[in-house]
Order: sequence, then structure tokens, then C-alpha cells
Amino acid sequence: MPCEANPLLDQFKPFHSICEFLTAVHVYAEPAREGKCRYVEATHYCAHQKHDLRQCLIYDSHEQDARLIGVEYMVPAHVYETFADAEKRLWHSHEYEVKSGMLILPRPAGKTEAEWEALELEAMREITTLYGKTWHFWETDKGHPYPFGAPALMGSATSDDQIDLDVAMKRRNETFGVDHKAKAKAREGIPVPEIHKYANSWWKESEGK
Repeated sequence: MPCEANPLLDQFKPFHSICEFLTAVHVYAEPAREGKCRYVEATHYCAHQKHDLRQCLIYDSHEQDARLIGVEYMVPAHVYETFADAEKRLWHSHEYEVKSGMLILPRPAGKTEAEWEALELEAMREITTLYGKTWHFWETDKGHPYPFGAPALMGSATSDDQIDLDVAMKRRNETFGVDHKAKAKAREGIPVPEIHKYANSWWKESEGK
């Protein structure tokens, strides 16, 4: 999706390029407990730092008092494939986030639902092919009042049996007036790319692969 300049004050120049607003959930890159993942809501504000690199600030909501909890970088497959194997293991794929309806671009004022659905679908076709590296600094799901402890590597769920989306998406769906199941239906035609064997490494380790 084309990015347009954000008319903020001149002193805030690094924020001028923020032009993409996404919501989903991030999962902790740790062994799953009984096959289920530990996750938190993740509100992304992203800039296209260059044509093959997105950089996103991650907040726990879209409200004015939202807590900054992490960062995510996204690159296309041809860039990811140049990384060292150890580095590749720190990155996750996005195909499940897109195809399940977990990931959305909330509709802005001034766009009809039909207009925005078309633009969102175009964006999702691209995001499906990207790999992301995410660090969270604040374990909000533990109730910490401040960002305690070491940064945690985060990723995404990769299948329906890892997360109950009806529970995980309930508040998000209500907040933005969407239905992740309807989003998934609308995205059935988006092709799933071949995922590199080193991506989503924590799931493979949990499954003993």
C-alpha cells in the first residue's frame, strides 16, 4: 500500500513516515504449553524505512495512553534468504496472520468499507510474503507496571491448533467492528508462499522437528 507523509511537527521527523496501522497478536517465541501459545495484543505503527524494510513500533492498544511494548522489522523473502542461518531462526512468517484474519488494517475515517477492503486485501497479499523479527520489552500479560526483564523474542501462530482465535480476537473484533472469520473468507484467494525451513523455529522445536 502506498505510504503518504504524516503531517506532524518538524521536530518529529522520524515519525513522518509512519503510514501503516496494523493490529494482530504476537506470540512468545518459547516452547508451547500443551500445544498452546502465550500471546499479547499487538498494535503496529509502521514506516517503510526503505523499499525492502518496514519498521514498526508496537503498542498494547491504539489509545492515547498506549504503552510502547516492542518493535518489529519486516523484510521480503529475497532479503531474508541472505541472512545467516542462525539469524533466520529469529524471524517468523506472516501467512497465518493474514489467512486466518488475525491481521487487519483498521479502516480510517473517510473510506467506505468496500474501498478499504480492497486496499487491505492488496496490502495483505504483500504482507503474506514478508518475514518479521520482533522483540517485546514489556510483558504486559504478566501485569508488570514497567518494562521489567530482558527483551522477549516474539513471533506468530502458524496454525489453528496453537491459538483460540475466537478468544484472542474477541476484544479486537469488537473494538474495530470486524470479524476475523469474514476476513479469512475474503482472503482465501491469497496464495500461501513456501515458508523457509528456518522460520518459526520455536514451533519446530516445540514439535521436536
